[in-house]
Amino acid sequence: MEELLELKKLIYKQDFQNALLLIDEIEEMSKEDKINKIYSYCIVLLVHLIKQSAEMLSTKSWQVSIDLAVDRIQRTNKRRKAGGTYIDIPEIKEILGQAYRIAMKEASLEAFGGVYESETLAGMVNSAVIIDHAISLIQNYN
Repeated sequence: MEELLELKKLIYKQDFQNALLLIDEIEEMSKEDKINKIYSYCIVLLVHLIKQSAEMLSTKSWQVSIDLAVDRIQRTNKRRKAGGTYIDIPEIKEILGQAYRIAMKEASLEAFGGVYESETLAGMVNSAVIIDHAISLIQNYN
């Protein structure tokens, strides 16, 4: 909100150069907020995909969580008025890679009743396959 008030002042002063710089800063802050939300949803998605892969089963609850996470990733990433997305698939893949370690820690608390440490659980699954599966779900979501 502070930035919008500053922008208003700059426009009234006809300081368009600084106003444009502030607009760029506001745009970057907005994109960073979108990326942080997508990162959080990627963790949720990965947790359930890791559990599915490790336990070689799924539950309705896990599937609903997967579907919900994919939906939220898509909704957060979609540009409403301008069309398109805020970030592309290679960037989402990068975010999934960054989120994977945290997701593994969370999944280790849930998979197999929490009996395995994250390092042990990590040895039971293939991270590249899980991330590729996540990308496929995100790309093919309707």
